[in-house]
Parts: sequence; C-alpha cells; structure tokens
Amino acid sequence: MAIRISGVDLPIFKRGIIGLTYLYGIGKSLSKKILHSVGIDENKKMSDWSDSDISKIRKYISNNMKIEGELRADIQTNIKRLMDIGCYTGTRHRKGLPLRGQKTKNNCRTRKGRKKTIANKKKITK
Repeated sequence: MAIRISGVDLPIFKRGIIGLTYLYGIGKSLSKKILHSVGIDENKKMSDWSDSDISKIRKYISNNMKIEGELRADIQTNIKRLMDIGCYTGTRHRKGLPLRGQKTKNNCRTRKGRKKTIANKKKITK
C-alpha cells in the first residue's frame, strides 16, 4: 500500500517527518508542524499510519497550504510579474543572471550556463 498525497507517492518505510518532505513545498520544519497539529508522532513510520491518520493529513494539507503544482504556478506568476514591471530582480531573471547580489566575474555558472569562449582580437603589428 502506497500513501498518495496530491499526486505524489510517499515512501512508506520512512519516518513521518521525513516522508512528508517528498512533497514540493514541505520541508522538515513544516512537516513537523503538520504532524504536531494533526496529532501523529513524528517518529512513527508511515507504514504504521492508519487510514484515519492519512485522511487527517490530506485534509490539513489541502485546507491550510499550497503545495506541488499550485505552489509552482504561484512562483512562476510571481517571477513573470517581476519581469513585466521591469524591476531589478525581473531584469536579472530575464537575462539569466543571479538575482541576489552575487559576484558574476568568476562564478555563477549555474545561472549563466556553460562558458562561452570569446577569441581575443589580434594586435596589428607594423
């Protein structure tokens, strides 16, 4: 039996606090908060959860937070809005450069992509 929450199969042989982090938008601290508010022990393995526990978690997540596709779409619309209004961060997104003040002379290869080598102009000798 696999536990499926919002279209994602969760690993059943992990502890609850770790298993919930397989959902996009839920980290360790948020999963701890979810389990505490629902009333499930965070060290209890997910295979030991009852059907009522799973339904409580599903209901809590669907009512109180954005995860997976809804969260991804929300982030994309925020980035598009920044690009449309033309603010500094939006222009950096558009150019594919780092956004938060990092140096770009030597680093930031993740954002800029592979190095593009440009040949030097030859000096004219007389």
